[in-house]
Amino acid sequence: MISITVTALVFGVIFLAELPDKTALAGLVLGTRYRASYVFAGVAAAFLLHVVLAVAAGSVLTLLPQRIVHAITGVLFLGGAAMLLLQKGEDEEEIKKPADQSFWRVAGTGFMLILVAEFGDLTQIMTANLAARYNDPISVGLGAVLGLWAVAGLGIVGGKALMKKVPLRLITQIAALLMLALGAWSLYEAVAV
Repeated sequence: MISITVTALVFGVIFLAELPDKTALAGLVLGTRYRASYVFAGVAAAFLLHVVLAVAAGSVLTLLPQRIVHAITGVLFLGGAAMLLLQKGEDEEEIKKPADQSFWRVAGTGFMLILVAEFGDLTQIMTANLAARYNDPISVGLGAVLGLWAVAGLGIVGGKALMKKVPLRLITQIAALLMLALGAWSLYEAVAV
C-alpha cells in the first residue's frame, strides 16, 4: 500500500534538495546539446538505480531500535541541512560530446554522468534516511524517484527559464529548512520515546 503523504513529503524534500545540485546543471547542459528524450532516458535510469540502492540501505536501518534510527536520521538530516546552507555555488562541468547522437550513446552518457556524480550524494543519503524513518520503502522510493525525475526533466527542458525566475539560493534555503525541521523532529522523537 502506497502512502500518498509519505510519497508527497519525500517528493518535496528530494525535489528541493536536488534543484541546486550539480547534476541538475549537468542535465541542463546535456539537454541543450542533445535530444532531450535520449538524455532523460539515461538520467532517469541512473536515478532509479540510485533510489533502489538508497531505499535498500535505509531499509536495513529499520532493523535497529526506533530510538537509534530517529537519532541517526535526525543527525544526518541536520548535517544535510548544514551542507546545503554552507555549500558554495557550483560551476557547470564540461561534458564531452559523444561522437554520435544515437539513443544509446546519448542515454549512456547521461546514465554514466549521473551514476558517478550522484553516488553517495546528499539526495541519496536523504532517501536512505527517509526510508529508515518511515519504514515504507515503496512510498519513499516512489517519492524520491519522482522528485529526481522532475528535477531532471526541468533541468533538461527548462532549467534556464526556472533559474531566471527563482533564485537558486532561495531553493537551497527552503530545502535546508525542511531538512532542519525533519532533523529536529527525528531528534525529538529519539528523546521523547
